[in-house]
Amino acid sequence: MKIYIFYLLIALSFHSCEDVIDVELNDAQPRLTIDASINWFKGTVGNEQSIKLTQSTSYFSETIPPATGAVVFITDSENNVFNFTESGNTGIYETSAFIPVMDRTYILTVVYNGETYIAHETMTAVSEIEEIEQLDDGGFTGEEIELKAYYTDPANIENYYFFEFISDIAAIPSLDVYNDEFTDGNTVFAYYSEEDLESNDIVYIRNYGVSERFYEFMFILLQQNGEEGGGPFETQPATVRGNCINTTNQENYPFGYFRVSEADQVIYTVQ
Repeated sequence: MKIYIFYLLIALSFHSCEDVIDVELNDAQPRLTIDASINWFKGTVGNEQSIKLTQSTSYFSETIPPATGAVVFITDSENNVFNFTESGNTGIYETSAFIPVMDRTYILTVVYNGETYIAHETMTAVSEIEEIEQLDDGGFTGEEIELKAYYTDPANIENYYFFEFISDIAAIPSLDVYNDEFTDGNTVFAYYSEEDLESNDIVYIRNYGVSERFYEFMFILLQQNGEEGGGPFETQPATVRGNCINTTNQENYPFGYFRVSEADQVIYTVQ
């Protein structure tokens, strides 16, 4: 009898491994997602800009549908209007006539599927990247290459920074935000480390000046998606609202953010 029960349990365990469990997930209505980052890199005219519109989709979808056929334009505080034209049916809207002016306010307007979305931002200055320091004994193991991008924060002014490190090693750029609450007027650095980084690899290091609201928006996003987040006792991630508002139907709010930044870039070759 004991032998029979033993073999019966084995048979049941193999059978349970073959069962297919169908998880039924509720599909929410697609929402407009606005990726509108207007970047004025130091030393450039800043006239060429683009805005990407997509639609949210289900978790298991392998493609992100573009939001095509929208009307997109930006108006500044001097009543200049910059129209963005869609490139094909890509959901990417472009202009070559944008005029960036420091501290000027810009209003984004998107008309899509009969609804109007707007957002306000101000062109924010940024400190230049002054020096890149490389350490070859960094990281958790002490064997990773670390990069430190130094910049000097202007004194007696609240400043917020958004750093982006782009390389061919990682599929997704490394992102981080900084403020000057405890570093006002000092020379400080942004930090980047990648396990597989090697000599002669190219890293694009970009620093953007951003508003306090964007800083808070991105800080929350990075906390939700960071390696330290998502523990069993953590607050579950919630929808993080950007600064874009649906003025036609507030319940159908969009995802994404409208940002207007001065930017600085250093293209660094790992030693």
